[in-house]
Amino acid sequence: MFAVIKTGGKQYKVQSGDVLRVEKLAADAGEKIQFNDILMLGGDSTVIGTPFVAGAGVQAEVVEQIKGDKVIHFVKRRRKHSSQRTKGHRQKLTLVKVTEILASGADKTGVKAAIGTGPAVATAEAPAAKPAKAKAKAEAPAAAPAAEGADDLKKLSGVGPALEKKLHAAGVTSFAQIAAWTEADVAAMDEQLSFKGRIEREGWIEQAKELAKG
Repeated sequence: MFAVIKTGGKQYKVQSGDVLRVEKLAADAGEKIQFNDILMLGGDSTVIGTPFVAGAGVQAEVVEQIKGDKVIHFVKRRRKHSSQRTKGHRQKLTLVKVTEILASGADKTGVKAAIGTGPAVATAEAPAAKPAKAKAKAEAPAAAPAAEGADDLKKLSGVGPALEKKLHAAGVTSFAQIAAWTEADVAAMDEQLSFKGRIEREGWIEQAKELAKG
């Protein structure tokens, strides 16, 4: 029997006894955890989730907390005052060993759920059918108001309403937070939100330091 699980924004096909590396989980070595986002179960019969299989789960034991291979990130600005910068990043990972696949009853086991350690953990929902363009435009809800006390992140170069919403969802609401980002923070946000070097390219940290002064 096998299962397809989702964790850390990635999908893994697993069987009992498999050892795999996943995005860092909030658990200690030797601790038992349970993945509850099961996309599919296979074996004698196949069950496909909508999006998840109700009551299914995959239990595993945390082997150790590790780091992935170093990734080199190179940025070069071809302008009048050109500059270039090279930095390395090692993603934090968790090594787990799959111990059991449950086709049902996973919600009653009491085993600790596998939860990531990122700034925000998104919950997946079933995709809604896309309405006709005219109808969508007529019924589109008003933009949600910014969180209380949040800075206007749209003042940063290249940040519009959609990108500001992504930053809020990741827990970033103020210029002070961005101004305090380290190289590791920048690399993590690049990977989480697929910025592809935009933070450095647009100079957000320098802008945020100035904007935070008021």
